[in-house]
Amino acid sequence: MTKSTTRLSLAILEIIVALFLGIAIAHLGLGGIAWIFGGMGAGAIIVRSYQNIAKKTLKQSKIGRKIGQGMVGLSIGFAIADSNLLAASSRLPLFIFLTVFMLLCGSGIGYFYSRISRTNLLNAMLATLPGGVATMSSIAAEYNRNVSLVAMVQTIRITSVILIIPLIAGTSGDAAKKTAFSFGDYVINSDPVHLLLLILAIISAWLGVNVASKLRIPAASFFGTLIVGILFNYAIAYLPWFANFDFTLPKAISLIGQILLGITVGEAWSNRVSITGKNITYAFISVAMTIASGFIAATIAGVFTSWDWLTCMLVTAPGGSTEMILVALTLDRNPEIVTVAHSVRLMALNLSLPLWIFLFRYWEKRTNVSPER
Repeated sequence: MTKSTTRLSLAILEIIVALFLGIAIAHLGLGGIAWIFGGMGAGAIIVRSYQNIAKKTLKQSKIGRKIGQGMVGLSIGFAIADSNLLAASSRLPLFIFLTVFMLLCGSGIGYFYSRISRTNLLNAMLATLPGGVATMSSIAAEYNRNVSLVAMVQTIRITSVILIIPLIAGTSGDAAKKTAFSFGDYVINSDPVHLLLLILAIISAWLGVNVASKLRIPAASFFGTLIVGILFNYAIAYLPWFANFDFTLPKAISLIGQILLGITVGEAWSNRVSITGKNITYAFISVAMTIASGFIAATIAGVFTSWDWLTCMLVTAPGGSTEMILVALTLDRNPEIVTVAHSVRLMALNLSLPLWIFLFRYWEKRTNVSPER
């Protein structure tokens, strides 16, 4: 089998396993969040099994994550289209302050992590800043640093936050709706007009991703489709054929997107299993500190707003932007506020990365820790 055929076969198998795991988890009462957990389990199980049987490593699928981001972004866009995004945007100064606070905390935690783990400062900073696995790993590779270490810490952080938030929601009485799973909820409407609009939405989403990529918008696959989802029904209202038609995106789109996002996290874990011992311990210490800084930031947000605790936590949670917005939507906790907050953080981080890299390399030269590559 060729590499592409093998990868496709494994991807299909991962989705099938994720569906079964997701159904089982959904029956435990986790609602929509079950699918991302199912994907995480499937990604880890299938890739790990393949590596044990074939004695080969398997690279993480970047295409799968982009498709997952696109599907989830489109679903969230449709879900928050009627929300008051203008009101959420009025909190821009607070979002900027919280972003700066989290970045400064990340820098301090990175310095502490570099001391206890005896790794160089640039490695430590890239590992602890809340910038995502793919972004920080690619920068580590560009500067010939320890990519595996950076990816491991980032993966532990994102996984921990995804697991912790639902637990907080459950203990606070804000858990996802505990409804019985039914395949009927995910069946795509076969009405010709509905199918035509679905195709039009998919094409529009593809165009949105291309435009966002050309504009160099961070996480273009997510934000490009998010904007399309928000504007789609407003746009088709100007077409005489669909003037009185309110299109709703099938739940199956979000389900598959969540599974694909979960699979990428599970695959990341399978590729980090070779790093053990003290590295894991130090990584968990830094992750715990990062999550603690998120709680502090949430407390600050609670002082200056009337948002409930869970919304504040989702706004400041140091997890992946796509995953946190998705959890906010699933738990019905002001997804429009969480969307704007994480959009600001992601834009600020990406725009300021050149400055951060310059400062990290400057500080690295002034330390006595020999570079670990």
